[in-house]
Amino acid sequence: MGNDLAAFAKENGVKYFMISYTDLFSGQRAKLVPAQAIADMQKDGAGFAGFATWLDLTPAHPDMLAVPDPASVIQLPWKKDVAWVAANCIMDDKEVNQAPRNTLKRLIDEAARDGMHVKTGVEAEFFLISPDGKAISDEYDTASKPCYDQQAVMRRYDVIAEICDHMLALGWGPYQNDHEDANGQFEMNWTFDHALATADKHSFFKFMVKSIAEKHGLRATFMPKPFQGLTGNGCHAHISVWDETGKTNVFADNSEELGLSAKGRNFLGGIMKHASALAAITNPTVNSYKRINAPRTISGATWAPNTVTWTGNNRTHMVRVPGPGRFELRLPDGAANPYLLQAVIIAAGLDGIRSKADPGKRYDIDMYQFGHTVTDAPKLPLNLLDALREFDKDKSLKAALGEEFSSAYLKLKQQEWNSYASHFTQWERDHTLDI
Repeated sequence: MGNDLAAFAKENGVKYFMISYTDLFSGQRAKLVPAQAIADMQKDGAGFAGFATWLDLTPAHPDMLAVPDPASVIQLPWKKDVAWVAANCIMDDKEVNQAPRNTLKRLIDEAARDGMHVKTGVEAEFFLISPDGKAISDEYDTASKPCYDQQAVMRRYDVIAEICDHMLALGWGPYQNDHEDANGQFEMNWTFDHALATADKHSFFKFMVKSIAEKHGLRATFMPKPFQGLTGNGCHAHISVWDETGKTNVFADNSEELGLSAKGRNFLGGIMKHASALAAITNPTVNSYKRINAPRTISGATWAPNTVTWTGNNRTHMVRVPGPGRFELRLPDGAANPYLLQAVIIAAGLDGIRSKADPGKRYDIDMYQFGHTVTDAPKLPLNLLDALREFDKDKSLKAALGEEFSSAYLKLKQQEWNSYASHFTQWERDHTLDI
């Protein structure tokens, strides 16, 4: 499409645009703008009070303007008179450096200056649950090993097929949908793309899944661990780097171990080097650590890592190399910010390439059964506070992501942890009332 949103509206019968940005806590914020006003908004941006969302701003700051990026526009397949468009945040004619999409765009530009174009795909898992959030939505979905359950996926056919139909219509190239390893859990896959396009699609996907679930009287959640004893929601990322033409995968080299080139190995080395710190972004909530440090689930596995290790085609490690020219980071969860997830991958990977980081020893053992035998690999953080401390100590990663972003993120996430730590729970009463 062209760069004129007003023309897009006229050609496609769009009456309203949702000018949308994502804040530091993954909150999706939007203003609904009539098509008649979109030309001015495309030029000047829609005004927001940044303090009213999860950004490190005060009520005294001037208006934050969300300037829509026409390359990201998506007409809502389920409500054709509305179009969603991702926006870049500016204030006083300057980029808001802490804004997630701006952070990602800076890192994409930095990688491009080095002749590298990062392409990624994400596997966004979610649960379909009751509207009150207390139970999965399908009372018959009770198998102890529910992964790929044929009957269970068909009982939710109307929801899953409608979402997939929309992705097909949007040209995303969806290629498989399945019932996942937890009761009530699903995963839908679409074709990988450049990092910014994947982030925009990921952001829209979450909005679309929630909207279609609500349309069917249900609720969708990407919460990392919504139910004790069940597998949590991961958001695995598949990563490759391509040259300026976009046709040559510079991670692919069949003469190297597992078909991963020296540059790909160094990029992976950066991920391994910064793993404990980047967990603060890939696993950004208190609940995230109920997934990556979980005991065995009803199905027999958590499908989540707790140690910084890598392997070949083995799903029990933090990183696996399932085939030549790419690797899968299995650490991120459903709470990961679509833009910050991509940004921190690029930041860590670029540092790995520049420092020629070695990913270390490759392990091919079953980490769920024999992980206790690995004594020389770091453990992932046990909780959000530990992750924030690791992130704060990692000066090179903070610098790569931008000091303004890193400072804002740490400040707000520390406040979130303090709020959690000061909250009284039933567990405390159960265990210490009579002490």
